[in-house]
Amino acid sequence: MGTTEWGVRPLLLVVDGDAHKLGRTETELSRAFGATHRVRGELTGEDAGRVLEGADVRDEPVALVLVGDDLPEADRDELLALARTRHPEARRCLLIDWGAWSDPGVASTILRGTGIGDLHTYVLRPWTEADELFHRTVAEIVQDWSRTDPRTRREVVVVADRHSGRGFEVSDLLQRNRIPYAFRDRAAEQGRRVLEAARPEREGEVVVWFPALGGTVLVDPTDEQVLATWGIPTTVADDQREVDVLVVGAGPSGIAAAVYAASEGLSTLVVERSAIGGQAGTSSLIRNYLGFSRGLSGSELAQRGYQQAWMFGARFVLTRSVESVDARDGGFVARVSDQGEVRARAVILACGVAYRRLGVPSVEALTGQGVYYGASVSAAHSLTGLSAAVTGGGNSAGQAVLQLARYCRQVHLVVRGPRLEDTMSAYLVEAIAGEPAITVHLSSDVTDASGQGRLERLTLTDRGSGATQEVEADGLFVMIGAEPRTDWLPEKVRRDERGFVLTGTDAAHDPSDLAVHPHETSVPGLFAVGDLRSGSVKRVASAVGEGSVVVSEVHQHLATPHG
Repeated sequence: MGTTEWGVRPLLLVVDGDAHKLGRTETELSRAFGATHRVRGELTGEDAGRVLEGADVRDEPVALVLVGDDLPEADRDELLALARTRHPEARRCLLIDWGAWSDPGVASTILRGTGIGDLHTYVLRPWTEADELFHRTVAEIVQDWSRTDPRTRREVVVVADRHSGRGFEVSDLLQRNRIPYAFRDRAAEQGRRVLEAARPEREGEVVVWFPALGGTVLVDPTDEQVLATWGIPTTVADDQREVDVLVVGAGPSGIAAAVYAASEGLSTLVVERSAIGGQAGTSSLIRNYLGFSRGLSGSELAQRGYQQAWMFGARFVLTRSVESVDARDGGFVARVSDQGEVRARAVILACGVAYRRLGVPSVEALTGQGVYYGASVSAAHSLTGLSAAVTGGGNSAGQAVLQLARYCRQVHLVVRGPRLEDTMSAYLVEAIAGEPAITVHLSSDVTDASGQGRLERLTLTDRGSGATQEVEADGLFVMIGAEPRTDWLPEKVRRDERGFVLTGTDAAHDPSDLAVHPHETSVPGLFAVGDLRSGSVKRVASAVGEGSVVVSEVHQHLATPHG
């Protein structure tokens, strides 16, 4: 929270038709946030609209718009639409009284508003002086806004050409590891100011400045250098060469396994090849995870789990891959890329899946130059005002186009199937239908891509008629499913016809063998959880559940003598 880079305090706007209620809300907002934010209250939607329009003209940040539920419906809808289009990063919330959720009309307004993207959530009006619940709720919402608005001061700043593939990769790395950063276009005034302040020793495609770390500057750094500078381990320490449990992968299932293993006294090492959170870390908003009514991003969920596991004693090594794992001397020996061997009494495979390639040569040639596989669109600030496309029909693709619509003037969603409802959750389908910046192309494929050194245009082909059309696109995000990477595992590890790892009785050579644990592979002591496991439910909550349950099976394995 706090001021933007040029010192303008973000606006907290509240509109409520009841003067008494408005005054109380204004007072509580000023009490808690007045020192760092501008607080403004209005009695009508029309007056509030003028405030938002003025802030837009002056390019002033708006962090929060609280709209009273007693405002006339037409005025409320018009105001929310204005806030969404003029200030897409601002959090829009319905302000309601205690107990109002039992009112069918209020409930319908909240459900419809969040479903189509007009509202982020609801907030309970303060009912007493110094209402701490109100303060905490608003603080969480404003903090969430501060991590997405590109004008807010950041601990890390990336400077590159707005079309730089490596610039986007570094931004994506920071985003997925929940490191607060800002992207600055080298050619823009902000980018030039950052370079003047950072004073890099040489020219480079990407400059990463760490003002929060004493002004450290990296020029064209590797992923390992970026994370190590921030303090995230990328090497295996000497005291981590022998552990009770080695977890391969730091997605939701791997993090859950680390939390429970470490909390139950097992020395635990987690090795992750890219970023904390795995595929789930790319989700801009997870709304159906138990306990988070306002939703949360995949990267935030992953970071919370990472910190929890670390507090219990689990240790992580990022940007490294486990290249092999072999059963030896009653345990396992794993080879970690560029780090040598690690010995473990048990191994949990939680390395997820890899994004499926589109297979179009002209598209593959532009990978990293506007074409991205599994990249977090939350890192796409450099696409502001440009056009983008997403290919895929699942929930991840739906979340991606909605996130991109906050920045881009035009977003294309390319879906192979004839109906979006067949593969995507209803709340996302409704939200996409209500977003004018999004164009959906059903029964279509991306069949060509072109551009001078970067992506500029895509060719879409109708699967039925064969008709083609060309659309402008400065970025393409490919989300067409994933497949397991299991070729590095020992041959003894049984897999299904698609390469997913078999566990439990499915993995047993003798189906009558009841001694095998539900998440254990055909190699005793080697377990598989999450998306990598054959038959798993591809949901974050399910992955977390498997990661927690498997630890009890690990305990049973370790307690059993093995010859």
